Amino acid sequence: MTAQTYMAYDFPLLGAFWAMLFFFLWIMWFVLLFRIVADIFRDDALNGWAKTGWLLFCILLPFLGVFVYVIARGRTMGRREVAQARARQEVFDAYVREAAGGRSSSVDELARLSEIRDRGAITDEEFRRAKELVLTGHGPAEHSGSTPHTSGR
Repeated sequence: MTAQTYMAYDFPLLGAFWAMLFFFLWIMWFVLLFRIVADIFRDDALNGWAKTGWLLFCILLPFLGVFVYVIARGRTMGRREVAQARARQEVFDAYVREAAGGRSSSVDELARLSEIRDRGAITDEEFRRAKELVLTGHGPAEHSGSTPHTSGR
């Protein structure tokens, strides 16, 4: 080889493997540290002083603090995370139910109007007007309290 060296020869394959392994472990370490910090704040059973103590322990002596936290409280970390995920899902489901408002869709309204017309409770003209109202968004799907006018057949 000449005096000029190439980077590929200075960094062998095993060196690349070790570098990637250490980089992966370093990323995993930070993920674990952030999950523990989040769990400290998530836990309602701990009072403010206990949270402060655990947080200082994990920040000032990170390796020892994280390992002691995982040994002492690791078993319930997953339970707290699942409970928080369920609570978030229940809040989301309640929001979706509230936003939907229990209103029926236009297709349901048209099917109901068709059944009423087939029973003979409304005329074809009343069905046509009610169908136009539902399709334009001003019918019973929008105003669930209003009912189509029934004829005295």
